[in-house]
Amino acid sequence: MYLFFREIMNWKGKKVLVTGSAGFIGSHLTERLLGLGADVSSFIRYNSRDDLGFIKSLKDPEKINILKGDIRELSTVEEAVKGQDIILHLAASISVHYSILHPSEVVETNVMGTLNVLNAAKDENVEKVVLTSSSEVYGSAIYTPIDEKHPLQAQSPYAASKIAGDKIAESFYKCYNLPIAIIRPFNTFGPRQSTRAVIPSVITQALTQDKILIGATNTFRDFTFVSDTVEGFIKMAESPKSVGEVVNIGSGKEISINDMIKKVIKLTGKDVKIEVEEQRLRPNKSEVMRLLADNKKAKKILGWEPKVSFDEGLKRTIEWVSDSIKTDKPEGYKV
Repeated sequence: MYLFFREIMNWKGKKVLVTGSAGFIGSHLTERLLGLGADVSSFIRYNSRDDLGFIKSLKDPEKINILKGDIRELSTVEEAVKGQDIILHLAASISVHYSILHPSEVVETNVMGTLNVLNAAKDENVEKVVLTSSSEVYGSAIYTPIDEKHPLQAQSPYAASKIAGDKIAESFYKCYNLPIAIIRPFNTFGPRQSTRAVIPSVITQALTQDKILIGATNTFRDFTFVSDTVEGFIKMAESPKSVGEVVNIGSGKEISINDMIKKVIKLTGKDVKIEVEEQRLRPNKSEVMRLLADNKKAKKILGWEPKVSFDEGLKRTIEWVSDSIKTDKPEGYKV
């Protein structure tokens, strides 16, 4: 019989597995869990450089149980899940452009990886699994703001893989009564994010070049600062009301990419031009034109709401990117 949570959960000593914890959101989430007193295990993909990603830059990395492997290998995932109370599953191949170039790899990682986590969790009888979805599953908004009942549209292999993962998780909840909660973040941004993402890419270019190369500028996005997204994960894990539910985590405000770039230029004080570069454009039918979250459900069942404004988040991100440039030479376009 599965266990469910009280509204306020004591994280101290709670055994928590975070997959994808070496990455952008995952590292911030791991850091937050350590602060709450959780016993955190970090599942990261093995590499020959023994690179721990952002885990190595956290305050107390020695407190983390590092588990290395590949999310696509069931036996490795099963070993990682043993003895865990909660699983926060973030591991994924997340680039839309990369999925267009390498659909098989992305589908295998995001679909089979998720299935492995669910199978392992079912057999281990964990208390809760929080699965990470993406606002990309909605495609271009049919109506706004986008609530959780909005149709799902696979406008890229990445979006298709996330839809598949979400639906497999739904089936495990209905067939096996596995306590699943699906968190659906909109465009998260902040310190530690790769220049693969649009905001750090624009900031890096503004600080180092005389022009900003960009894809489509007429699209609209709902940008949410990373600390707010992390609190969404925490509250999804804590609340018994989230079991069996999909919940949007987004600011409820939108901005065009063009206007975002103008804000970056103003805040950095740089005199740069904006130039559309063809290789950064998605295929016409693949481009998602508008994403704007309806976050009423998150407020109602989680008591969650965004705390950091877009302008404040942008200032913090510019500061982080500026400091990073001093130590690391910025790279070119990343898919």
